[in-house]
Amino acid sequence: MSQKNPAQDRPNRYEPGARVAVQLPLPIGGAYDYRVNEMDAVSDGDFVRVPLGPRIAEGVVWGPAEGDVAESKLKDIVSRLDCPPLPDVSRRLIDWTANYTLQAKGSVLKMAMSVRDALEPPKPITAYIKSSQQPNIRLTPARIRILELMSDAPPRTATEIAREAATSTGVIKGLYDANALTKVSLTSDLSIAAPDPDRAGPDLSPEQFQASAHLIAAVSDKQFSVSLLDGVPGSGKTEVYFEAVAEALRQDGQILVMLPEIALSAQWLGRFRARFGVDPSVWHSDLTMAQRRNTWRAVAQGRAKVVVGARSSLFLPFPALSLIVIDEEHDGAFKQEDGVIYNARDMAVVRARLGEIPIVLASATPSLETVINATNGRYNQYELPRRHAGAALPDIKAVDMLKHPPPRGRWLSPALADAILETVGAGEQVLLFLNRRGYAPLTLCRTCGHRFQCPRCTAWLVEHRLAGRLQCHHCGFHISPPEHCPECKTENSLVACGPGVERLAEEIETLIPDIRMTIAASDNIQSPRAASELVRRIEDHEVDLIIGTQIVAKGYHFPLLTLVGVIDADLGLQGGDPRAAERTFQLLYQVAGRAGRGSKPGRVLLQTYLEKHPVMQALLSGNRDEFLDTESKSRSQSMMPPFGRLVSLIVSGLSETAVDQAALALARAAPTGKDIQVLGPAPAPFALLRGRHRRRLLLKTSKETAVQPLVRQWLSRTQRFKKVRIQVDVDPMSFF
Repeated sequence: MSQKNPAQDRPNRYEPGARVAVQLPLPIGGAYDYRVNEMDAVSDGDFVRVPLGPRIAEGVVWGPAEGDVAESKLKDIVSRLDCPPLPDVSRRLIDWTANYTLQAKGSVLKMAMSVRDALEPPKPITAYIKSSQQPNIRLTPARIRILELMSDAPPRTATEIAREAATSTGVIKGLYDANALTKVSLTSDLSIAAPDPDRAGPDLSPEQFQASAHLIAAVSDKQFSVSLLDGVPGSGKTEVYFEAVAEALRQDGQILVMLPEIALSAQWLGRFRARFGVDPSVWHSDLTMAQRRNTWRAVAQGRAKVVVGARSSLFLPFPALSLIVIDEEHDGAFKQEDGVIYNARDMAVVRARLGEIPIVLASATPSLETVINATNGRYNQYELPRRHAGAALPDIKAVDMLKHPPPRGRWLSPALADAILETVGAGEQVLLFLNRRGYAPLTLCRTCGHRFQCPRCTAWLVEHRLAGRLQCHHCGFHISPPEHCPECKTENSLVACGPGVERLAEEIETLIPDIRMTIAASDNIQSPRAASELVRRIEDHEVDLIIGTQIVAKGYHFPLLTLVGVIDADLGLQGGDPRAAERTFQLLYQVAGRAGRGSKPGRVLLQTYLEKHPVMQALLSGNRDEFLDTESKSRSQSMMPPFGRLVSLIVSGLSETAVDQAALALARAAPTGKDIQVLGPAPAPFALLRGRHRRRLLLKTSKETAVQPLVRQWLSRTQRFKKVRIQVDVDPMSFF
């Protein structure tokens, strides 16, 4: 293991007149040289304002200048910002991520500087206290309420006073003008309650206790390590890694817990609050700008001790990070497909190595890459093979849809329909899983066969009957359902094909007219608040049946949920994705794990036309290891990850001709050699996406090949075409 360099903790200091490199959060590769002005000395990591053409930009001092700009052309730094510097380890992570993903360093830095307002100290907040004077004023009922409220009370803003006293801010201004209230200035850096690591947690089983002891030891060692916490659904993985969080808190470190989706945070936050007495800081795209500013500064100042966030939280400026946890480490949501293309799980392992801290990867269905690393001894592995508190794993059975098809125009097999009636009749809850949003994935004309397709994407328009529109799930384009076919003009000829969650709900209402039912999909669960309300309704048994997409497939614990029905278990096996089998197994295993997590036994029914498929057989037998072994051998033989390397190049543009020319130019310049293969160019599965034509090339090499220099050389000798974009995806996870 690499030894920590003490010099990394002592940033270089640059006196006035010195030349420094300033990295800007722009899609540029390197830093620009500037001169330190006469007023400010600066150090590595300082946030500064610099002139950039006709405007002023913010950037970060990256080190000594390396260019040869003439002294007469060198511009001065305008000012140093009153903000904690970007830590050395954060800058090294940005360098590493940019080099590995072949992205511009400035684009990666932009993710760490995502809240521009946080670079300046917050403006003071005007608050009021009761004046020590006793002015002789006319006392109205509103004034009396305010003065009584403010007696021996801490400072409050006018808005807070008006809300609590049920009056207007004008009354407050009148009391201030009459010297009955006094103004005070407060800093808007909100105080953050510290989690209590010694607060009593739940009793751990012997297996949980043993796993937690290993994780606590890893935190105490203060060295880099990767631990895989591999436990079946309901085994208490969260409670186990909470013990490592508690140890990191005792050492006054900062902790980052990453979740793949904000919807998963609803119950997780409740568990954290029960264990540590307070809420953690949160980081995701649904926060207001003020919340993001406050959290960013709290992290940079070391005041935010525990942060739970989505993938972008990895680039927050932690000065004292001592533990990282990646929950549901296998989840594809950790891969960012737009902008800077990176895998947050993999970059989190890099962040842990650079900071020489432990990282925990938790999952009931760890990715094949992680399993291989554990098998080879690179990662420590701790298993939780049983559910906590004696709960049994659910009984999983297949419903062969070839032998037991549903009635015409229906999607529930007789066996599943009977199981739903039985479960709801017993006062228990049901989850029906269908990974298709909306009412139907396709609408066509029964007269001429016309299909409604997005004009900007190679995708069908999905009917959302509740919203009254046909919508593209890739670019957002939508239209109102027409009264006649736009092709043959026949009226009342449009028919919905296939089921979505809304259509399934329609069938359930026919089966059980008075059932209490809810749909859980990204269309209606778009914020932590919505997710929290969904969880509350299910926990309070205000809902008998949930119809959900993958948003409810993992992480939730509902004791009364005893039946899970998978409507189309074969759906994820379609297409040419080399990870299709693994992903389908993970998703179905996770959704099956929602059943029977309380005292009542659970059961799972998989509706499938492919009962003999290895994925279905692995789910039915419960033999995950056999499936992973088979999948591993298949990938090894075809030299697919993790036994080989892939780099995807996506060529896109508004002009199809220009895109084809650029793709052919890339193909002609493609690298050759032993264990190097270039496939394509070929139209991407989504050959048109958001109005841009797309072609794909795939570089496939041995695991030992350094693909980054290979791709850099490839791109350098390729002719460039105007208005054509080439995106590089190192280690692609999807092939859309």
